[in-house]
Order: sequence, then C-alpha cells, then structure tokens
Amino acid sequence: MTPNVGTVDRVLRLALGIVLLLAPFVSGMALFTSGVATAISVIAGLIMIATSAMKFCPMYTLFGIRTCKL
Repeated sequence: MTPNVGTVDRVLRLALGIVLLLAPFVSGMALFTSGVATAISVIAGLIMIATSAMKFCPMYTLFGIRTCKL
C-alpha cells in the first residue's frame, strides 16, 4: 500500500475519528439513543482512526486523490 494520506489529512482524520468514537457515549444527544446511530458513529470513527494510522485511504485510491508528498 502506497501512502496517499498527508500529515494535515491524518491529523484531521484522527481528530474526527476520536470525536465520532466518543460522541455516542459522552454527548448525551438524543440521536444516539438508537443503537443503529451509535454503531454507525463508532464504525466510522474506527475507520477514520485506522486510515489515519495506516496513511492509506482506499477511497482516495478509487478517486485518484493523494494528499501526501512523495
């Protein structure tokens, strides 16, 4: 896997991933009373954190996007 996620993109993905992961458990928002919304938020957060850690986003590959310098 060739890295295609740059530093700024990684930091933003990590921050958003942490927010999505924690939101259902700490926010108290009515949206997260549904198990489906909680599951979607947690899964999306984990994906964001994983793509940040691996420096690789499969969707970027599909669309030919690269935010890192080689």
